[in-house]
Amino acid sequence: MLAPYACDPARSRGRRHPEPDAPTRNAFQRDRDRIVHSTAFRRLVYKTQVFLNHEGDLFRTRLTHSLEVAQLGRSIARVLGLHEDLVEAIALAHDLGHTPFGHAGQDALNECMREDGGFEHNLQSLRVIDELEERYPGFDGLNLSFETREGVLKHCSRANAQRLGEVGRRFLDGTRPSLEAQLCNLADEIAYNAHDIDDGVRSGLLRFEQLDEVPLVARYRHAVLREHPDLPAKRVLAEAIRRMLSDQVYDVIDATRAALAIHRPKDVDEVRALPVLVSFSAAMRAQSDELKRFLRANLYRHPQVVETTERGKQVVRELFAAYEQDPREMPADHWRDGRKGRRAIADYIAGMTDRFAIREHERLTGRRLF
Repeated sequence: MLAPYACDPARSRGRRHPEPDAPTRNAFQRDRDRIVHSTAFRRLVYKTQVFLNHEGDLFRTRLTHSLEVAQLGRSIARVLGLHEDLVEAIALAHDLGHTPFGHAGQDALNECMREDGGFEHNLQSLRVIDELEERYPGFDGLNLSFETREGVLKHCSRANAQRLGEVGRRFLDGTRPSLEAQLCNLADEIAYNAHDIDDGVRSGLLRFEQLDEVPLVARYRHAVLREHPDLPAKRVLAEAIRRMLSDQVYDVIDATRAALAIHRPKDVDEVRALPVLVSFSAAMRAQSDELKRFLRANLYRHPQVVETTERGKQVVRELFAAYEQDPREMPADHWRDGRKGRRAIADYIAGMTDRFAIREHERLTGRRLF
């Protein structure tokens, strides 16, 4: 049952290019299907989350991360009466604009584009679905509904918002996106905190005992050990993370229900005028922030991670310089037909997988950095 404050595809603000309705699918189902069939979505399987693609087959990638966000988002949306198809579409599309080599690649590309408005992967995700995908004869991009596009655009500077039209308006007038968009933003955080713990221990960069420094994780780990003292460590960790995820999901449901009971929005328009309603409780927010600080200090800034991401930055910078010197090193459709200049170079590099960027860098420079 759809709640009155949920997004209703029958009342969507529509697409940039009008299209007839599909006979068997609502607008948000159609958006999800277009995303899944896109080139950018397939590339996520070879794009870094924390560990580079060549470092192991069992670590999360942008694709598996997006799937986990979608699963968490749909589970919560169903209980709250939000539109599950919209949540899934936003979750699957939110990282389409991510560069190779994770945030390191984004930082390097942002440096290269400093004089041309910079580069931000979240804005690039919108650019992918609005312009860069080339699948349809009548328009560029995927022509998704406003509600999906709004949810994909989580962050935006005022300068960029001014040129984005209606989808960027909330960054100028201080309003909020739909509850489905708010939910995907929080599900993203829940997912990456949990799977980065798992990948960090699996990689050996985090010690199992180190997790006792984080109360949110430690209490589940010790509870599992009390109940199953002979359980192998990897299964203890899996069960601890499962319990943590479960409690966070129920915390979001309870906190959001409480906020909805206070504000009582009658429709999506009222949601936009209110504070963020999909949230953790204050206690869980504090614990989640503590976990993020732990991961930043002990995993994301681990010397081994820093070493590989610095190489990734070097690959991106040197690829950019090579294409700027001779754009014909890129495929012709990236420098012809009006898509010339530095933004076209950024688009091309941002679309690369980790392994393609490494191979292309070796082709252009004769050096292998990985």
